[in-house]
Amino acid sequence: MAAKLSLVVCFAVLCMVVVAPHAEAAMSCGTVASGLGPCLNYLKGTGPLVGGCCNGVRNLAGAAKTTADRQTACGCLKSLAGRISGLKPNLASSLPGKCGVNVGYPISTSTDCSKVH
Repeated sequence: MAAKLSLVVCFAVLCMVVVAPHAEAAMSCGTVASGLGPCLNYLKGTGPLVGGCCNGVRNLAGAAKTTADRQTACGCLKSLAGRISGLKPNLASSLPGKCGVNVGYPISTSTDCSKVH
């Protein structure tokens, strides 16, 4: 169960980093989910880390300018990670660093999104 939670949190953070429709727009779970497409095979360990994934991660990180946006993205990622089988928590937690992004909190299913700033 703990491993699944770590996976969910990692996926959620990745989603936060991937989605960036407009810097001024509020984060939505739909936006977060749509931005993660290029990362899914990598996060499942079935494909390489492709450029589109890191571009999405950087865009999402740039778009999550407010605490509310980051908390929303975190919650969405946790929810999405719970619905996608095969996600590897270690790949999810390391994705921001591999893409040269610092999200400011650990990517883990144990992250309390209400404490994300």
